[in-house]
Amino acid sequence: MPDTEQNKQSDFIMEKIKERPLNKKKLLRKTLITVCMAVIFGLIACLTFLILEPVFSNWLYPEEEPPLVILPEESDEMAPEDMLVEDEDESSIQEVVESVILEDEQLQKILENLQLDKTHYEQFYSAMDAYVKELEASMVVVTVMTSDVDWLNNTYESEGRTSGVIIATNGSEYLILTDSATVRGTESILVTFIDGTGAEAELRQWDRQTGLAVVAVQIDGLPESTRDKVKIADLGSSNMRDPVGVPVVALGAPMGTVGSAGYGMLVSAGSIWSKVDATYKLLTTDIYGSQQATGVLFNMRSQIIGIIIPGGGGTDRRNAVTAIGISELRKLIENMSNGKELAYLGVSGVDVTAAANKEMGVPYGAYVREVAMDSPAMLAGIQRGDIIVELDGSSIENFTNYTTTLQRLEAGQTVTIVVQRLSQNSYREMSMEITLGAAN
Repeated sequence: MPDTEQNKQSDFIMEKIKERPLNKKKLLRKTLITVCMAVIFGLIACLTFLILEPVFSNWLYPEEEPPLVILPEESDEMAPEDMLVEDEDESSIQEVVESVILEDEQLQKILENLQLDKTHYEQFYSAMDAYVKELEASMVVVTVMTSDVDWLNNTYESEGRTSGVIIATNGSEYLILTDSATVRGTESILVTFIDGTGAEAELRQWDRQTGLAVVAVQIDGLPESTRDKVKIADLGSSNMRDPVGVPVVALGAPMGTVGSAGYGMLVSAGSIWSKVDATYKLLTTDIYGSQQATGVLFNMRSQIIGIIIPGGGGTDRRNAVTAIGISELRKLIENMSNGKELAYLGVSGVDVTAAANKEMGVPYGAYVREVAMDSPAMLAGIQRGDIIVELDGSSIENFTNYTTTLQRLEAGQTVTIVVQRLSQNSYREMSMEITLGAAN
């Protein structure tokens, strides 16, 4: 093969292939697209996880709802004559009577020879101070923080304090009864226990009519030493046969200051505090307190018999510490502790007296004195002067029956209500369907 052809072939074999020049703009664009797609994918994955994680968590590890709070049934106070055993014979009863008479005579002799001085006075107050310290294990201080804007558009925070009492537990939370005006619409609620330990709380439910609220504190978040010191208050009875003269202790803020206390006795239990859908018995004491008093009223057996309300419940003794009887509040407290939305019908009323029934033929029931504007009762056609005799199948004999029956019902529930209405000098029965509203 000639040299020239051989050289041409070798030149072809040794020819270097030139690489395509790098397009930097195209490479940058691809890189940016890849990064953006990765970011979008990551955001979608995060969003999907946030949405589905609670669902899968609840499915795999379902959170158990705390059991409902059921307050113990009220035990009626026994009079001394009720304590005698029914099957005792006459001789044994006579022995008991003679024994009581003898003890009374001995007591009279002791009192005749007893001379009290300032030492006895000091001993009395020392004993009361020790009793108050025992009761304070059930009391807490509730502190709230709220933010607001002044007229110069500057944001500021304010602090409010009130008292509270531990009234129940559902196993995982302490449930605390307190003043609703302080804890509603706040950013944070702090509960301080007897040993100074503080814990965050959340509002469980509140009642517009009484101004009361229940807040909940997680028990697991409290140290064991605190749990050992706190005590759940015992709810007593305000249905006493002879309340006048019963000694009481007022705790919480009876003097207008959190942590104050007062000693005295009941001087009246006959006043009625009429509210929408409820009436409450008022327990008035001889304790001179603040018109802004709050707190609880204890008897001498460490039992709550009343919840203090400010202003004497509208009576003319505004500085006398006055409380709502605990017997009328028991079901309301239970409902609020369970976070139940309180049912609302919208009537104010009173009991039909025996005299009205006998002399004017007014049937027994809950006499409607006022109907709240735009309430479910007004929309259903209930009028002033009607007598409610049946609610959701339960017979209503007085306004207390009406209140307790309503407290068992749910907001939004449709019920049948039966009333007696005066028409042409006689009462005529009427039945109507009502959808209950929410009290708050």
